[in-house]
Amino acid sequence: MAVDTRVSSAEPAVTTATRLSGPKPPRRATSPRAERVRNIVLPIVVFFVLIGVGYGIASYYDQVRGLPFLVPYPHLVVNALLFDADFRPDLLEALGNTTLIAVIGLAIAIVIGMAWAVLMVQATWIESALFPYAVVLQCIPILALVPLIGSLFGYEMPSRIIVTVMFALFPMVSNTLFGLQSVDKGQRELFQLQGASRLTLLTKLRFPAALPSIFIGLRNSAGLSVIGAIVADQFFQRGNGGLGVLISVMNQRLNGAEMFAAIVVASVLGVLVFVAFGWLRRAAIGKWYSAN
Repeated sequence: MAVDTRVSSAEPAVTTATRLSGPKPPRRATSPRAERVRNIVLPIVVFFVLIGVGYGIASYYDQVRGLPFLVPYPHLVVNALLFDADFRPDLLEALGNTTLIAVIGLAIAIVIGMAWAVLMVQATWIESALFPYAVVLQCIPILALVPLIGSLFGYEMPSRIIVTVMFALFPMVSNTLFGLQSVDKGQRELFQLQGASRLTLLTKLRFPAALPSIFIGLRNSAGLSVIGAIVADQFFQRGNGGLGVLISVMNQRLNGAEMFAAIVVASVLGVLVFVAFGWLRRAAIGKWYSAN
């Protein structure tokens, strides 16, 4: 019986090519200093690119369309934001009112959301009964309920707070519930073997383990509370108006620079709230918890 002793030519070729080229050198790791510089420089570069795009769009609407009030030049927005003495008092008052509504709505959402999650974690049947309504709350088109909320509670501060709570509530419920349920099964059984009560299990084990998730919910809800306060302002324009009312008024008056200045302030407020809760998270649990 003849044995085929032929060797495939592909294998030696691959081996030779690998031997000639050698192994690929490992990628050089980026130093922490270079990474920090990159994280600072790249956003600045993108910022200037966006400013250039803004000037291009403003020039188009000014020179071609003849509608300079729709998209103002960026330097006019900066002038309205920093140097317009007539506009600044209105802007600061609107910022204060929006911040107040956002803080009150966020505080209520935190209390309701955490209580809701604590109640659901007590038993699976309670979670099965209540969690679908949290999902329904998230899926409800809140803007469709705005007329009903206005009819029931008026068109001033209470209605603004209700809308803000509806925006900010679901992240607190879902993230707190996830954190409370993420406790290691062995640790939970150890507490139960020691005869720990539900309250002890909650305060000594579940809440410490849930803190990272709770702070994520806080940060997300904080940003949504600002959005909710501004959206509520757009519809409930009685009483002390906030940034939403100011944006609507400036739009109706065709004051494009002032309108964009109010939009910038609203965006900065949302970013500051988001960053503040991120800092609070690092201050509270950063020493023993680090998430990539």
